[in-house]
Amino acid sequence: MKILVTGGAGYIGSVLVPKLLELGHEVTVIDSFMFGQRSLFDVMYNRNLNLLKGDVRDEDLMSEHMKDKDFIIPLAALVGAPLCDKSPEEAKGVNLDAIELIIKLRDKDTQKIIFPNTNSGYGYMEEGTSFCDEQSPLHPVSLYGKLKVDAEKALLDDGEAITLRLATVFGISPRMRLDLLVNDFVFTAVKERRMKVFQPHAKRNYIHVRDVVKAFIHAMNNFEKMKNEPYNVGLSTANLSKQELCEEIKKQISEFEYEISEGEDPDKRDYIVSNEKIEKTGFKPDHSIQDGIRELIKGYQEIDSKEGLSNI
Repeated sequence: MKILVTGGAGYIGSVLVPKLLELGHEVTVIDSFMFGQRSLFDVMYNRNLNLLKGDVRDEDLMSEHMKDKDFIIPLAALVGAPLCDKSPEEAKGVNLDAIELIIKLRDKDTQKIIFPNTNSGYGYMEEGTSFCDEQSPLHPVSLYGKLKVDAEKALLDDGEAITLRLATVFGISPRMRLDLLVNDFVFTAVKERRMKVFQPHAKRNYIHVRDVVKAFIHAMNNFEKMKNEPYNVGLSTANLSKQELCEEIKKQISEFEYEISEGEDPDKRDYIVSNEKIEKTGFKPDHSIQDGIRELIKGYQEIDSKEGLSNI
């Protein structure tokens, strides 16, 4: 098939695009390369890759390269609450307006969309509930979460789309991110051996970046069965508090110590997520949280600083 991936040189895209090429698809990537990353260099040889530097808000560019695509996977985004709070207008343009542009330009009869939302849209669990599923109310606690929730609604209202509400992603990618909780905690444990933990009992769900890629491919292969619905994508074995995550890290780095702090974390998310809906479609993650911690430890051992890793 012919697939357009926006933001395809980012953290998820740098794992997804090589997999799509390996499966024989023709892939067009549009990315701003705002971080100067070279994360797709090892697939440049592939004749099925068309790589473009551009802005997903450019209507002419998007119109030209959407024309003959079977699937559109809009990964391009300003990701995370701090980055969106720093540049709110740009965040709205990339995270919401660009999605509305895709909806405007696409041929709904022939083009399908698979969109990565975030399960941070749940924000917190309502009193009296034990978990969040796809029927739970959405309470985004950040601009980032609100924009992603609004983009999801626009896509599902338009139809011929699947939205994946991703848990907090972890694991090694050619375009690494250290602002993600597991990636950050393990880096600190490897390099500093100690850290302070704020709001230690706040829970969230987690998923390996390669299982995110597996979920996109699963959605492509089962589109007619799954379409026009949101799906939580996470590890059902990894609804962990920050303290529980630290304990998992400590099992693999015995010298690691953490201190519970009474200070507040600006990230107020606290919820347990059910992934039963997507599991019932046949999706099953391959990588546990323990696998991810082990992988990250191995990857971080030769890195001197966060800058050295984030500049890959």
